[in-house]
Amino acid sequence: MDQRAAIPVTLPRENPTRSYWQLEPHEIADMRTTGLLPGKAEVVIIGSGITGAAMAFNLLEKGTRDIIMLEARQACSGATGRNGGHTKAASYLSFQAHEKHHGTAVAVKIARLELANIRAVHAFAREHGIECDSHPCDTVDVVYDAARWEFDQRAVKAMQDAMPSDDASIYALHSTEEVSSKFFCGHGGDEKVYGGLSYEAGSINAYKFTTGVLKLCLEKGLNLHTNTPALNLERLKGGGWKVETPRGSIEAQKVVLATNGYTANIWKKFQGIIVPLRGHVTAQRPGLSIPKDRLAGSYTFFSKKGYDYMIQRPQGTQFEGDIVIGGALTNAVADGLEEYGTTDDTTLNDDIVKALEDSLPKYFGDNWGKDDQEGRIRNVWSGIMGYSPDGLPFVGEVPGEKDLWVSTSFQGHGMVLCWMCARALTTMMNGRSDEDEGEGLSSWFPEVFRITEERMRLTFRGRLRN
Repeated sequence: MDQRAAIPVTLPRENPTRSYWQLEPHEIADMRTTGLLPGKAEVVIIGSGITGAAMAFNLLEKGTRDIIMLEARQACSGATGRNGGHTKAASYLSFQAHEKHHGTAVAVKIARLELANIRAVHAFAREHGIECDSHPCDTVDVVYDAARWEFDQRAVKAMQDAMPSDDASIYALHSTEEVSSKFFCGHGGDEKVYGGLSYEAGSINAYKFTTGVLKLCLEKGLNLHTNTPALNLERLKGGGWKVETPRGSIEAQKVVLATNGYTANIWKKFQGIIVPLRGHVTAQRPGLSIPKDRLAGSYTFFSKKGYDYMIQRPQGTQFEGDIVIGGALTNAVADGLEEYGTTDDTTLNDDIVKALEDSLPKYFGDNWGKDDQEGRIRNVWSGIMGYSPDGLPFVGEVPGEKDLWVSTSFQGHGMVLCWMCARALTTMMNGRSDEDEGEGLSSWFPEVFRITEERMRLTFRGRLRN
């Protein structure tokens, strides 16, 4: 892993695989708000995914007006626009580890933040009329390994003991028979189902959601420049930063890195600290026997070696009934070791793609039926995530670098972390400890998410979230 983590992180590659969500690029995909790149700004945000969009919206709402956003490729062309469509926390999986390393209070705070993030994203889409296939729904985790099923039951109990009356700890456990009858798994499949868990989650077109947020920001005065990579940061003697791009330089009072897996390219001290990991996702036409309107909103399938994650496109959406499934990392050579450290989303790993292409008839068995006459696979793509040594995001001001701010490294879990982390970072940047509603930042934001010198000295050993 040391060799993979040491691979120099590049800028986002040109001509990436085409994401299912971007088959029809948004009208702002190649937008440059002004013909020329301004020479000065109060804030420069680097990255136009969900974190960058959320930061821009929050800062504009709090009164910042002179904001330039830089994007190396098209708007929202990174991880946000290439994900699997989930808003799903699965907080029980990491709860006991958080409790062991950080204490029960912190573990509870993380679980609450994740659920709050899910609800906030869907509420924002609803409040602002963003058409993004927002679909709050339950999810189910189907477990194909006896030891994991025992672990899951212990983990749920630990959460419920620690937070007995909290929404974040509401899980329903399902027997093998219930998983088969209610969720259509385990009947005719190749592997034994040991049980399942269902809980609150959702699915969403994150590309449409984020471009919708960016449109709101443009209306409030955001200056967006796509296809304009940030090449270098230089601290100015009088304070602030110079951001160099191929189209000229910008002097900014503050810089925000919303760059996730690409962060080490622009700030080299993150090399080996935020490590890219390439993920793969497929969009598949449902089998002719699959119930198009009765599947759970989303699924995760856990085996002994790894997991796959899946949503079915809700009714009334484009490609209604399509199944979007990603994962299969451990099906690659050496459990996917060569997927770490790469920023190449222009290509695919054949072993992972083959595993994903074959996965659904295995999971749904007799309930799948014959493939659609147009073929099972509609689209396949890859994307780059960012992972940290301790499995937590980095949020805050970079130690020793005044006015260089980050909200990055979301462990493939950004749709249940980015929104609330952006809210916290906005509060930090404005030098305030309290939100408008009167609740202090420390009451809901986990301090272990803050970037520190100590965390920057940790050694990356691989992904920690299951």
